[in-house]
Amino acid sequence: MASKHDNILFQLNGEVEWQDVSPGIKRQIFGYNDNLMLVKVRFEKGAVGTLHQHLHSQASYVESGKFELTIGGEKKILQTGDGYFVPPNIEHGCICLEEGILIDVFNPAREDFI
Repeated sequence: MASKHDNILFQLNGEVEWQDVSPGIKRQIFGYNDNLMLVKVRFEKGAVGTLHQHLHSQASYVESGKFELTIGGEKKILQTGDGYFVPPNIEHGCICLEEGILIDVFNPAREDFI
């Protein structure tokens, strides 16, 4: 029997709506509360995650694809299986070199996403 909390505790990929973020970028908001948020971000080749900063700690995993990441002025190429960490208030962004997906975790949750 389904629980009234299923929509909070379980997120099924086929049921989580994709949101347009910017040209070539879409995201799915997965589980979150005030302290933690999981987000899947799909990039088309050539899409740019513009340089930005926020008060949240961010840990990200490259599920697929290839990205040029810039964090605090340092650039690195990351691909499937790699990850990165962004401390609060550090400028960061990316360029998608090969279509792919990033899995982002934020603490606290990104209220601007919901």
